[in-house]
Amino acid sequence: MRPDTTRLMIATIARLLAGCRHVAVGASSPIPAAGALLARHCSQGAMRVSILGSERHTGFTDGGRELFDCAAQGRIDAFFFSGVQIDAEAGINLLGLGPHRDEGRPPSLRRRFIGNFGAPYLASLIPRLILFRTDHSPRTLVERVDFVTAPGRDGRELLTNRCLFRRERGRLRLVSLHPGETFDDVAAATGFALERPDELTTTPGPTAEELGNINGWIAEEIAEIYPRFSEEVLRG
Repeated sequence: MRPDTTRLMIATIARLLAGCRHVAVGASSPIPAAGALLARHCSQGAMRVSILGSERHTGFTDGGRELFDCAAQGRIDAFFFSGVQIDAEAGINLLGLGPHRDEGRPPSLRRRFIGNFGAPYLASLIPRLILFRTDHSPRTLVERVDFVTAPGRDGRELLTNRCLFRRERGRLRLVSLHPGETFDDVAAATGFALERPDELTTTPGPTAEELGNINGWIAEEIAEIYPRFSEEVLRG
């Protein structure tokens, strides 16, 4: 993915998080982590950000266990998930892939992944769940996931490297196309039927001030947990 697209996704995530009080970021999520730091900066201190794996940017003293406790107590407003598959209803699959279900027989796994831990629990408790993928293909964005790790809900967004979706009236709908993308190209790369909106809008890119923050202190601070991402993407 191009560095410019990465910075656009970071700025978009920061805008989606406006108004949140406490944002938590899980493992293997450098773009959401950078977006959350930018959102906190824009909130002028009104937002708290907890990044798992960071010593500098977390108030957690007991790692994932405390994350789950905070979610159950309603003290986390927003969290992020990707998915092996994400479907038209914003359902996610982190469990694995399987053959299609045969009538009258339980589904079976063809390939299992390791990322399902805690996801159904967090998805059911945290009100603002932002889905993201750094690629956009019919293989990952499907009409129906093979296995449901967490069902979708109206109001949830999906951000990819090509566009921003939001679930409304039960399905993901296009909110904006990233610069340079066309509706036809995005629709062809999406594995579920995509309704063309009345008006096509473009995802706003980062402002000069946001770029300065992303390339400067955010790149420096995110290097604590994502040194390669910082060096090769944000500073490359």
